[in-house]
Amino acid sequence: MRYVVSASQRIKTYRILFYFDDMKMTLLYIALTAIMMTACGSTGTTTTSETSGNDTTTATATASRKPFDGNGAMEFTRQQCEFGPRVPGTPAHAKCAEWLMTTLQASCDSVILQTGTVQTATEGKMGIKNVIGIINPKAEQRLLLLAHWDTRPWADNDPDPANHRKPVMGANDGASGVGVLLQLARQLKAEGTTLGIDIVLVDVEDMGVEDNEESWGLGTQYWAQHPHVGGYKPLFGILLDMVGASDASFSREYYSSYYAGGFVDAVWRCAAGSHFVNSQGGAVTDDHIFVNRAGIPCIDIIDMRTNSETGFNSVWHTVNDTMDGISASTLAEVGQTLLNVIADIEQQ
Repeated sequence: MRYVVSASQRIKTYRILFYFDDMKMTLLYIALTAIMMTACGSTGTTTTSETSGNDTTTATATASRKPFDGNGAMEFTRQQCEFGPRVPGTPAHAKCAEWLMTTLQASCDSVILQTGTVQTATEGKMGIKNVIGIINPKAEQRLLLLAHWDTRPWADNDPDPANHRKPVMGANDGASGVGVLLQLARQLKAEGTTLGIDIVLVDVEDMGVEDNEESWGLGTQYWAQHPHVGGYKPLFGILLDMVGASDASFSREYYSSYYAGGFVDAVWRCAAGSHFVNSQGGAVTDDHIFVNRAGIPCIDIIDMRTNSETGFNSVWHTVNDTMDGISASTLAEVGQTLLNVIADIEQQ
């Protein structure tokens, strides 16, 4: 992903354009009306804590579900990193793809490995592996959940120039969002849900270069052009990106607010924990951009920093993006927020 501009800059500086025909706008309005009916306002909550080592895993649980297990998400995050950097085209990437398939098969009704070829900005044509887990495939009301699982080949933001050609481990930028979604699928398998959920783990997100917006999110661009189900129309989508840092700050990402603001409102009303900040953040070129272009409203839960030159935390695109910076407590808050959203939709 790439930080574009701060929230204080005007919308006229943005170059993203979306076009919805009348039918798509009607469907968007119906979905928005449904999700905003209660927006977590009627969901009873309790607060629980679990401790693992020095890290306290705290989440706000809906009355109808168990708390989200941040320690489970932490372990899924760790297991991805044990493969090493998951750079597309490497043995570690291939092994992790197999593991993702096996892990989702244990929790989902069906799993699809979507393969294809994309054109990168610097490496030529490259194969992709999007891993898609489907829960309740016959349910008409569906929620799209996304995270990228690949890691960047170059630590080009590292303070040490000697590291600029080294790959990024991507514990936060890659593994954390996937870890939350894998744990979410496991809990929904155990507890059940009436909602249809599509977990799309996208590939080749992080091969982008500065000043070339189309070079980012290549796996998502491919999926948007070739959805796993013809005529796919979920209520909306939620993208998770960099959701594991102990000091994470999840403000409202600008493109999310501009193109799917009602869904941002609904999700932030369901937010669990102090890492969710009810203020407008900056704009980020990320996978949700291309989902919105495809006519599916999609928001981005992403860690943004107002006190950083990059707009992100200090380990972004450096060799220091390792498990040392990941917090089970933060993962729990993000996962619990998703559980709260799901419970809210189920009550419609």
